[in-house]
Amino acid sequence: MRDPLSVLTDAFTSFVFGKVETTRLPVRTSTGQAQAVYLPTAAPGLGDSGVIIGREVYSGKGYIYDPFQLYGQQLPAPHWLVLGESGNGKSALEKTYVLRQLRFRDRQVVVLDAQGEDGVGEWNLIAQELGITPIRLDPMVANDSGIRLNPLDPSITTTGQLALLRTIIEVAMGHGLDERSGFALKVAHAYVVEHTAHRQPILTDIVERLRHPEAESAEAMNVDIDDVRAWGLDVALVLDRLVDGDLRGMFDGPTTVGIDLDAPLIVFDLSHIDRNSIAMPILMAIVGVWLEHTWIRPDRKKRIFLVEEAWHIINSPFVAQLFQRLLKFGRRLGLSFVAVVHHLSDVVDGAAAKEAAAILKMASTRTIYAQKADEARNTGRVLGLPRWAVEIIPTLTPGIAVWDVNGNVQVVKHLITERERPLVYTDRAMTEASAPAGDPDLEWETEQRAILIEQQMNGTSQSTVA
Repeated sequence: MRDPLSVLTDAFTSFVFGKVETTRLPVRTSTGQAQAVYLPTAAPGLGDSGVIIGREVYSGKGYIYDPFQLYGQQLPAPHWLVLGESGNGKSALEKTYVLRQLRFRDRQVVVLDAQGEDGVGEWNLIAQELGITPIRLDPMVANDSGIRLNPLDPSITTTGQLALLRTIIEVAMGHGLDERSGFALKVAHAYVVEHTAHRQPILTDIVERLRHPEAESAEAMNVDIDDVRAWGLDVALVLDRLVDGDLRGMFDGPTTVGIDLDAPLIVFDLSHIDRNSIAMPILMAIVGVWLEHTWIRPDRKKRIFLVEEAWHIINSPFVAQLFQRLLKFGRRLGLSFVAVVHHLSDVVDGAAAKEAAAILKMASTRTIYAQKADEARNTGRVLGLPRWAVEIIPTLTPGIAVWDVNGNVQVVKHLITERERPLVYTDRAMTEASAPAGDPDLEWETEQRAILIEQQMNGTSQSTVA
């Protein structure tokens, strides 16, 4: 109890000067309720140099991403994995990302377009807009006027040629070559390379030499010539499929003259190939190795290699090994590999689990669109996502994804400008959901972001702009 003098003094002070202090009882509450008194916070962004993806959902800040700007600082590798169910915006993200990257003068993109409708690939409209003719690989017209890629192209080293031949055969057979078959292939390839002059060696030469091996090949190993012929028979039958089977015409001749490897965008249209056949991984192996030796050069260009239906690569141990080497090699020469996959379970539980894990480890950027709860938990476990991110993946709406950039995890809404919209949402691209109609918030955002994107594309980036 206060003494009378203190009470009298406080009363006199209040009468003269007014009440100067208010005494309030303490309030007890939970942390969930008290969090509202804290100022809003958001995770730091990735910098302001690169291409605009959209906005971070919780803070509303613009989200800018560029693996070439981040490499060596925030990214140990420039490679990128995109995951998610169909209809959630993967296709729209890929296309706008490429279009925005191509505004920079030092960028070049190759797309393996495995999807399509109406007889053309999904990227056909964008290629037309940029004045690019897609490289359409089609066994139905290959013998007449189609495109050919020669696995024995002299621009590929002899070691690369032999490795590619082995991969083609192993993918088709579903198992590795034994020592005898490998020896028969090696001596046939060596003979063809050495004795073919004034033209490119072709697969027909290899098949012919496997069927009719030279005597010196047998003598070198002190074996009978009939044994060498028997060892190479299965190999010859597999390669014969590329020469005279359902894949004929695409790889059994000299490389087509006039393929422009200096174009800003190179589209390989694989939409005429059955995506579930053994032909697709064979095609991807040949295209990947051919690009490694003809396209990737030390010319200071930043290159993007985007592969749709990438499980054909990651799920085959033989093709995955080739691409694993390409990814390691490409980092020194400015290559960003973008793999688009529907389900992570397609690859981590497949025959190439070891190779898939190695490729996934190289992808320092992971973008995950909506998945079912079970798939989201599996994805979170494999990729090491935080628990909160795993929980929201099944609730994501189209156009919104979880971005994990080397541990920097944010939820990002992808935004599309009106100029990009007709190129991204087309009737032929309905494997992904179309843009929501009549969304005033989205329309306002895209209009505002369009201004920002155009400003950024016209010179505010650290890169040289066209």
